[in-house]
Amino acid sequence: MRPPDAGPSVAESLERLRPELTAAGLATGLALATEPRLAPAGPGEAAAVTAMSGRRRSEFLAGRLAARRALRSVGLECGDVPRVGRLPRFPPGRAASISHSAGIAVAVARAPGHGTPLGCDLELRPLPPGAARLVLREDEEHLLGAWSVTCLFSAKEAAWKALVAGGRAGGTLRDVRSAPSGAGLLRVVPRADPGRAVLVRVATAGPGTFSVVLA
Repeated sequence: MRPPDAGPSVAESLERLRPELTAAGLATGLALATEPRLAPAGPGEAAAVTAMSGRRRSEFLAGRLAARRALRSVGLECGDVPRVGRLPRFPPGRAASISHSAGIAVAVARAPGHGTPLGCDLELRPLPPGAARLVLREDEEHLLGAWSVTCLFSAKEAAWKALVAGGRAGGTLRDVRSAPSGAGLLRVVPRADPGRAVLVRVATAGPGTFSVVLA
């Protein structure tokens, strides 16, 4: 269970990132699964939540609300966001990346006129050290001296979303390779397509970690 102050502390962490995100043409939105009157914004969302349990339904709707708030921050309104498979389908001219953890949803949206790849990930529960084998290959294990498994997982997950949207990823998180690229930054590249890479900011977010693709 998340601490009762996790929402405000995550919001404060996102606010600290705002200048860097603004420079990249990005904005964030945040929503809680406990917010009153969470409801589908249209038939697509209503169809998506039909078979969901109460908790999963609330997190899904909070994610859509976070995306609308992020889009509003870049001057775009957005209504119903259905899904295709597991991915959200935004109306033309609108795009966002959504992540949720422990009842908190965060989304990152791109301002018009910017081409920044979209990918974010929020992790409020730490991963055990043994999870490293599911995230890293041998040539990345040296990163564990400076980065936690949770940070590396979160960075790869954010990068994965951007790379999948661009049609450049496949397989598992072990099929993308991460390398340091400055303080709090990781460069993540598909092993099968090393000419493509994204730059990911990894930051503390309340009691956890938030990662977002910057370029």
